[in-house]
Amino acid sequence: MDYTVAMQHAIALAEKGLGKTAPNPIVGAVIIDSTGAIIAEGFHDRMNSVDHAEVVAIKAAGDKAKGSTIVVTLEPCNHTGSTGPCVQAIIDAGITTVVFAVSDPNEKAAGGAAALRAAGITVVEGVMSDEAAFSNRAWLMKIRKNRPFFTWKVAATLDGKVAAADGTSQWITNEASRADVQILRRQADAILVGTNTVIADNPHLVPRGDFAGYTHNPIRIVCGEQELPQDAQIFDDAAQTVVVKSKDLDLLVEKLNELGVNHVFVEAGPTLGSAMLDGCLLDELIMYQAPSLLGTGKHWFAFDYPTTITDQMRMDHLDTQVFEGDVKSVYRIRNGE
Repeated sequence: MDYTVAMQHAIALAEKGLGKTAPNPIVGAVIIDSTGAIIAEGFHDRMNSVDHAEVVAIKAAGDKAKGSTIVVTLEPCNHTGSTGPCVQAIIDAGITTVVFAVSDPNEKAAGGAAALRAAGITVVEGVMSDEAAFSNRAWLMKIRKNRPFFTWKVAATLDGKVAAADGTSQWITNEASRADVQILRRQADAILVGTNTVIADNPHLVPRGDFAGYTHNPIRIVCGEQELPQDAQIFDDAAQTVVVKSKDLDLLVEKLNELGVNHVFVEAGPTLGSAMLDGCLLDELIMYQAPSLLGTGKHWFAFDYPTTITDQMRMDHLDTQVFEGDVKSVYRIRNGE
């Protein structure tokens, strides 16, 4: 059987868990019968349930799970944490075939495929592995590098300015672009800015809009040594706020690891953002460019040392969208890879 359609659906389900699963991965599961018809489905949503995606789907399927196939974006776990192993739940449900996209790199949870095969269950690996890995790239990065995945969002003019010469910066991009940013905020586990941004712009850093199923907002992280106004919006009770009073990026990563976040949405200005990029601490760049020019003003990025053309940092273009004239471009930052 071709499991592509079922896996595509499982990946879409997994992405419904973005911003809801940390420190766990996003996972989607679909249970199908011998014709490929969907019996049940589920995704991991730690905000509303402790159950993993496989267990959500199995509970929804009930007795229909016996003799079926489960299609999962990540290899079922084989350990007991806050819940029992998904491998055992699959065996107990009488499922006869397991199809998954990405092998679990977490040593504590790995070994699911081998345990399933030992129980006589047919296992198919690697279906749409690249697509599933991309959607789960934040958690996979955390496992691989022992740090969160960092996405830097920049809103700039065509000539790369994020603020005018007099310091004004609101608004460079249009309402459609800003609405898209709210979705990205909501899908992150934490939002990071520097102290300069808090002092200059007094941002709230809380996703705006109606997002069903989210019970709390991303953690607000402020990094830097400047004193912050006590009446700043980031100190209200709309979300947890953590201040890392240091320019030490290693200390920042240490604190984020303590918080258990997978994905950090960086809304910092040029100072912190450039330092993170220069220090190989950024993984993705999302740039919104408005069809405008400022001529003078603050540029979105600058190394603090002289460079030549051989020093240019190459990125991989991933996607481009247009929002009523604003151009959103997404790039993967190679970080020496």
